Amino acid sequence: MKKIDIAKISRWHDKYYEKGIESRRVTLDQIKPYLAGLDTSFEVSKIGESYEKRDIYKLQFGTGPVNILLWTQMHGNESTGTKAFLDLLRMFISPHSFDWLKEIILKECTVHCIPVLNPDGAFAYTRVNAQNIDLNRDVIDKRAEESKLLQKVLEQVNPSYCFNLHDQRTIFSVGPDSKPATISFLAPSVDVERTLTEGRKETMKVIAAMNNLLQQLIPGQVGRYTDEFYPTATGDNFQKMGHNTILIESGHSLGDYERKQSRKLTFIALLQGLHYISNPSKEVDYKQYFDIPDNEKKYLDVIVKNITLGTEKTDLGILFIEELKEEKVIFVPSVDKLENLQGYNADQFIDGTGLHFINKNDAEKWAHLRFN
Repeated sequence: MKKIDIAKISRWHDKYYEKGIESRRVTLDQIKPYLAGLDTSFEVSKIGESYEKRDIYKLQFGTGPVNILLWTQMHGNESTGTKAFLDLLRMFISPHSFDWLKEIILKECTVHCIPVLNPDGAFAYTRVNAQNIDLNRDVIDKRAEESKLLQKVLEQVNPSYCFNLHDQRTIFSVGPDSKPATISFLAPSVDVERTLTEGRKETMKVIAAMNNLLQQLIPGQVGRYTDEFYPTATGDNFQKMGHNTILIESGHSLGDYERKQSRKLTFIALLQGLHYISNPSKEVDYKQYFDIPDNEKKYLDVIVKNITLGTEKTDLGILFIEELKEEKVIFVPSVDKLENLQGYNADQFIDGTGLHFINKNDAEKWAHLRFN
């Protein structure tokens, strides 16, 4: 099987990624022009409406026998997957760009995508929909109209594979050096015992292929998300139904608060996943999935070392919380930890010698003054 040249695909993305959409907040109105501008080889259809009557679309391309279902922004404030998917579309419509790769994917697969499944949450920049429902925990009850639409499309498409795209918080780390988990993967479990079904093994092979490629760009920064079984989670239930579901969590890299790096890596992961599914390699063993280290929570935005809290010396760990203010995403500092942070990593380290705080509220006030 011909392999993707990581240097070439990385250079292509640096030059040709979809530059019109780059902020953390991505709304339905922003992507509508891109969907409307696609040629007739892409089938775009309205499949329903959200709780607040925003349109929800499905896009389809390819003519192959392997059906793939992909959705983005199930959580409205997790937009990296949407941007990566737009970059993927751009590659497919760009002439003379990786023609051999596009040809095999279009021949072997039919890709169905619901971009911005949760348009109300995307507009409000919230995880939940307008009814305060987490769509990723609504697969059983299906209280939300958006959940019903996803289930309807699943039944119509009957996909062999699903790609469930999310963002994960800055706090996730990987490995003994606590590097940021810039990308994390999960092959969801089908039961509490985390049984290795044949479907899970196939899912793990796809993830292993994606990881093998990404390690060439970000060695030691790919994590494996917990495979604890969640009875109401979308991925777990779709996997249980026989649809091999790959969860991609786009995360943080040093100083990259617009997630440009994880956007590129998510794009490359998607492309590699489609490539592998189109032409499975016997070189990939599902056991390689377990070589990916577990996610930990040992990364912070700022660590202030050697502060005094009351009468004790300790460290201060700060996480930035995203908030929407006047149509713009801002990062508000929040004190996450007051303890010895040996073994933790961060975007920024500050020597706090001489800083004295009476309590956590005192430290919180200082953080707001220092980082706002």
